Amino acid sequence: MKHAVIVSHPESTSFTVSMAQAYAGALLGQGHEVLVRNLYALGFDPRLAADEIPRPGGFTPRTDVRAERALLKDVGAFAFVYPVWFNAPPAMMKGYIDRVFGMGFGYGMGAGGNAPLLTGRSLTSITSSGAPKDWMVETGAWDAMRKLFDEHVAAVCGMTVLDHLHFGAIAPDITEEAVEACADQVRAAAATRFARTPAAG
Repeated sequence: MKHAVIVSHPESTSFTVSMAQAYAGALLGQGHEVLVRNLYALGFDPRLAADEIPRPGGFTPRTDVRAERALLKDVGAFAFVYPVWFNAPPAMMKGYIDRVFGMGFGYGMGAGGNAPLLTGRSLTSITSSGAPKDWMVETGAWDAMRKLFDEHVAAVCGMTVLDHLHFGAIAPDITEEAVEACADQVRAAAATRFARTPAAG
């Protein structure tokens, strides 16, 4: 299976990037094909331009969006990896979803409205926050984020939500040992969800 690991954080040595690397490495170790899209490193433009907005008269995705969609067209499993800022994904990740997973890739026009185009694909999210996860749950932030950025995106596109692995109370001075412990959880999740069955001899 081909996987796309889409990661959003401006620092190449961040906790977020470390988790994305751990996840991708575990999948590669299972023999999967993995495409990593580090949005900041790529210089992706998250701004949706006026001529990209779907209209009755048609619209034209820009060159960078067409290129991304071509890379992702045969992906069977997507993973979004990002920090939670103001109880939501970074603008970079939101813009990527708006532009790349919009009309013509994530969904199209059906007889009764939008029709999902990514049916049979899966979505996994790996996130982190400075706030403890318990606080996010108690305040309703966790449920709101899950509904908006897991369940809604998956439903519109026809994907199945497999997992959302979240690490709370992540501080700038987190130790290397603590990062590695979190990475082990990410590797275990990837291995469990996407274990390859050995071919019969």
